[in-house]
Amino acid sequence: MQGQRLFEYAILRVVPRVEREEFSNIGVVLYSREAKFLQCKFHLDPVRLKALYKELDLEELQAYLNSFELVCIGVKNGGPIAQLDPASRFRWLTATRSTILQSSKVHPGFCAEPDKALQKLFEQLVL
Repeated sequence: MQGQRLFEYAILRVVPRVEREEFSNIGVVLYSREAKFLQCKFHLDPVRLKALYKELDLEELQAYLNSFELVCIGVKNGGPIAQLDPASRFRWLTATRSTILQSSKVHPGFCAEPDKALQKLFEQLVL
C-alpha cells in the first residue's frame, strides 16, 4: 500500500424529525491526518428533502451547513471550534448529536488522494 494514507469519513445526514429516525444523506466529511486534509462536500435536493418532511426549512438547513463548512475549513469567522486543530474539528463535526444535521459513525479507509476519495464517497453515498 505504498502511497496510501489512512483517512476517516462520516456521512452527513438530514434528520428532519429526530423522533422518527428517518434521514437523507446529504454530504460527506473526510479527514486525513497524514495528508493534512479536512473537507466536506454536500448537496441539498429540495424535492427529495421536502418529500421526507414538507415543513423542512431549507434556508435554515443551508445556514447550518454553511457553519459546518466554516468549522471544517477552519476559518476565523467560523467561531471558536473552527480555531481548533483539524483532528479536534473533525471529532467535533462528527460527534453524536440529536439535531436536524447529524453524521454517521466514523469509518476508516486508505487512499492516495483524499480529494478524490471524498468525491468518490460523495458520488456513492449521496448522489
